[in-house]
Amino acid sequence: MSGHSKWHNIQARKGKADAARGKIFTKLGRELLMAVKMGGPDPAANFKLKDVISKCKANNMPNDTIKNAIKKASGANNSENYEEITYEGYGPAGVAVVVNAATDNKNRTAADVRHIFDKFGGNLGTTGCVSYLFCRKGVIIVLKEDNNISEDDLMLMSIEAGAENFENYDEYFEITTTPEDFSKVSEELEKNNIKMEQSEIRFVPSTYITLDEEKSRKMQLLIDHLEDLDDVMEIYHNWDE
Repeated sequence: MSGHSKWHNIQARKGKADAARGKIFTKLGRELLMAVKMGGPDPAANFKLKDVISKCKANNMPNDTIKNAIKKASGANNSENYEEITYEGYGPAGVAVVVNAATDNKNRTAADVRHIFDKFGGNLGTTGCVSYLFCRKGVIIVLKEDNNISEDDLMLMSIEAGAENFENYDEYFEITTTPEDFSKVSEELEKNNIKMEQSEIRFVPSTYITLDEEKSRKMQLLIDHLEDLDDVMEIYHNWDE
């Protein structure tokens, strides 16, 4: 899952999720595990877990699968341990790239990520080299074709629940929240049977970079190969596709 929230990006993510549902669920299961290890199995008292559950539901993970993953993670015999780590670097033409990973072997993951950056015209940087170009936001995408609700009604529902911004695009609505209000807004939409195509806290870029055809090809290869790494959870960039 990468990039910014333009419709063609959403379509690409949806297609990949449909083609590799098992792999997506495996990564989400790892996020559930880390959230439970960090703050316990009760989403009411563990806001990180609550946010991950919202993300799981937006990716159509069945409720039973979510519950079983939480139960497994909270079991006394569960010895799985993953560390969350963030890599920052540059893609072709200086595109800013942030990679969030969950790993049980930092040396292996760092080597894999560095290799892909080098292979596709980028380079891995130091902590803080590009993260200042992004801010953390809750982003919720609601497809118009999947929901029988007017723009005014959805906007009012979202704003009253605490949304920061509401945008109407050709085929979808985009709702933006602060990280603190994300769970409250997504839960309100879920309570009103609004189907969310995307629901997650993500890094949103403040500026974008446009690439020519050849650099765009390399940038897409960089993203695709990073996403193929089992340890990579999320990829964010400021490439204007």
